[in-house]
Amino acid sequence: MTRKQKRLSVIAGGLAFLGAATGLTFYALGQKASYFYMPADLSTASVMPGQRIRLGGLVEKGTIQRGQGATVGFSVTDTHKSVKVTYTGILPDLFREEQGVITEGTFGPDGVFVADSVLAKHDERYMPKEVADGLKAKGVWQESKSE
Repeated sequence: MTRKQKRLSVIAGGLAFLGAATGLTFYALGQKASYFYMPADLSTASVMPGQRIRLGGLVEKGTIQRGQGATVGFSVTDTHKSVKVTYTGILPDLFREEQGVITEGTFGPDGVFVADSVLAKHDERYMPKEVADGLKAKGVWQESKSE
C-alpha cells in the first residue's frame, strides 16, 4: 500500500466513524423530543398513546385535588378547552390556580394526562414562552403595560 492509499483509508475510516456518531446522536435526540401543545391543539393533533409531549396552559380554577400521598390532580386550560392531569411528586412552590404551567408526560389509557414533571412560572411577570405564545395567539394573555 502506498502512502497515498494509507492516508485515504484513514480519512475514509474517520469520515465513516463521524457519520455513524452523527447518525446515532440524531436518532437519540429524536427519541427524546417532546412536542409542546395547548389543550385546544390536542383536538387536531395526532398524539400517539405513550408519546411524550409537553402540555402547557393555565391551572384551571377549582380543579386542584390532592390524592393519596403526593398525588395531585388538576386541569390545564387555555380557556377554550381543558385537559385533566395527574402528577405524583412534589409540586413547585409557585404552583397555584390560574398560573402558567408546563407539564411533561404522556396520556394514559383513560385519556388523563400523566405528568412526570411540572414547571411553574417564577414571578408574576414571567410566563413560559410556549405558554405565553399560545395564550397570546388565542387572545387570553397579554403582557403587562409596565414593560
